[in-house]
Amino acid sequence: MIITSRSTARWGLLLCCSLAAPVLARPLTIIALGDSTTAGTPFLLSPLEQPPQGQGDEQAFYGYWMMKKHADWTVLNFGIDGQRSDEILNRLNDALIKKPNYIVVLAGVNDIYQEADLQSTAHTLATMYRTIQEANSVPVAATVLPFDRATKKQAAQIRELNAWIEKTADRFHIPLADLNKAARSDSNVDRLSGSSDGLHPDIGGYRNMGLTVMHAVEEMETAK
Repeated sequence: MIITSRSTARWGLLLCCSLAAPVLARPLTIIALGDSTTAGTPFLLSPLEQPPQGQGDEQAFYGYWMMKKHADWTVLNFGIDGQRSDEILNRLNDALIKKPNYIVVLAGVNDIYQEADLQSTAHTLATMYRTIQEANSVPVAATVLPFDRATKKQAAQIRELNAWIEKTADRFHIPLADLNKAARSDSNVDRLSGSSDGLHPDIGGYRNMGLTVMHAVEEMETAK
């Protein structure tokens, strides 16, 4: 086949347009699975805590900010205040039944607060990541947040657990959402940037968390 200058120009135009074409967005179902910092404490009771729709300020759910940016995304609040990672694992099947595209796993800070063994926490988190992958969904590994009332020991354990989460996300080849960084103080990494109770983020912190998870999902979608 002889390619004329007109053909060359035409194929060049098509190639140019193809390279310039944006990544097509698609509707996504995302489940936010976790404890109080997923539920939206102290401003919001999740639908699991106050059926059927929850109660309080919806802006305290980090998924609210994701859906503000992506109207075609559905982000479900599966947070329950005070739960350890093993208790959250026990609810994982309820999330998988929804056949979500992504499940954000934010768990572990209550393990530390209740003096659970960190190795056991790590094993539980790894089990959740693996189970989600085996169900053909994508786990998003989220680092746990600091809290202002943490002792030096608790703060050190949070840093240790988060280092493990970051390494494990890389080993599993799954998205990482550094929610600790999103919600912590610039001047003290062991404290929140803002909090009304010394334990949970303020609305601004929850907003930053939502945008961080959103970017992690966007990067994964772009890479597909």
